[in-house]
Amino acid sequence: MSDEDFQAEADEVYAELLVRIGEAAPQPRLEPTRKACELLGDPQHSAPVIHITGTNGKTSTSRMIEAILRAAGLKTGLLTSPHLVRVNERIVISGLPVSNEALVRNWRDIAPYLAIVDAELVADGEEALSYFEALTVLGFAIFADAPVDVMVLEVGMGGEWDSTNVADGQVAVFTPIALDHQVRLGNTVAEIARTKAGIIKPAATVVTAMQPLEAMDELRAAAALDEASMAIEMVDFALESTTVAVGGQVITVRGRASRYEELFLPLYGDYQGQNAAVAIAAVESFLGGGAVPLSDDVLAEGLAEATSPGRLQLIGIEPTVLVDAAHNPHGARALAGAMTEYFDFTEIAVVIAVLGDKDAHGVFAELAPIASRFHVTRSQSDRATPVDELAAVALTVAPDESVLRFEDLGEAVGAAREWAAEAPSRAVLITGSITLVGEALALAEAGGWK
Repeated sequence: MSDEDFQAEADEVYAELLVRIGEAAPQPRLEPTRKACELLGDPQHSAPVIHITGTNGKTSTSRMIEAILRAAGLKTGLLTSPHLVRVNERIVISGLPVSNEALVRNWRDIAPYLAIVDAELVADGEEALSYFEALTVLGFAIFADAPVDVMVLEVGMGGEWDSTNVADGQVAVFTPIALDHQVRLGNTVAEIARTKAGIIKPAATVVTAMQPLEAMDELRAAAALDEASMAIEMVDFALESTTVAVGGQVITVRGRASRYEELFLPLYGDYQGQNAAVAIAAVESFLGGGAVPLSDDVLAEGLAEATSPGRLQLIGIEPTVLVDAAHNPHGARALAGAMTEYFDFTEIAVVIAVLGDKDAHGVFAELAPIASRFHVTRSQSDRATPVDELAAVALTVAPDESVLRFEDLGEAVGAAREWAAEAPSRAVLITGSITLVGEALALAEAGGWK
């Protein structure tokens, strides 16, 4: 049977997951996930773990780590979130989304055990396992079943009480920490860093990007408490240089164990070069304790295969259409910088939707300098900010005539593409929420965009 023969059953698995409490309301608890894993024989301990958290760059960094490990000859398991089109994207084995057959088979294996935990929780007056808790357990089961040599786990939200934290990462990776998800994680960078530092385990290695001082203080304190060693960007490793290249950039990285020159990275943005430096240091830490250089061939192959769907991704030409899942001010600032440095468009239509729990004003303020016009719309998420409300925010940073309202994404993108096609140096940028990017990718595929 082909994998397509299992599509209907895979869709049923996703439907069963969706019935559970969604990711917008994560449960700040670990015990239910731990109990489910115990009933399954603790699949989260079936392979060593590299654990990644942070505010921006988690998914890109996770993907680079996985690609380098795979180039080094390891069978990899990668757990990331969210997905853009299909839930299979979240559970990746050796660089490929899990097959429908493996997804269905493992779900059937674990479903009775999840039901036991659900029943106990409900009997105790608690919520049943959430979507993310159940999906995390499914990911661990799939990795153990494969089996993989190493698990690369991206935190869903926070760290301390994130479901992935039932695993013990021997390397804990921190991408840049900034304000996001304040309702869940805290109102200051220090509070957010404290929650994220919960992934640090005894005697682990901490690899961190440059951080605000208050965040770095929290990471240092948590590492000291767990007797974990630290490797810090700009101290123990660094992105030494990056130059624009066709299809991406060429970077030189000073790693923990060696200097790696002229590596091609098929991703745009200096921040992706910095993510690559963090990824290299993480793999050095995992494979050789930070003391053994990585092979140039392994690094070249790993980074050349690194992809980051939804991150400054080209999805159309004639006219140029790019998508980027920048959903907070920090991400929007990096996006604006990359658009300026890597492209030479004179006018850009920004198609944008923002979820209700995000700092929409901060996102618009960062994008306003590069936007010739804003096509304000909404995604299909029930958390999406209403169009008129979002347009009012846009008008605080952009003139009236440049802010257009569209209730439907298809109409917003269609109008933007028509406008962009009228002049040779115009482009369309779709951004503001990950759900919007997923819908835009589906639009491009359905429309057969050039």
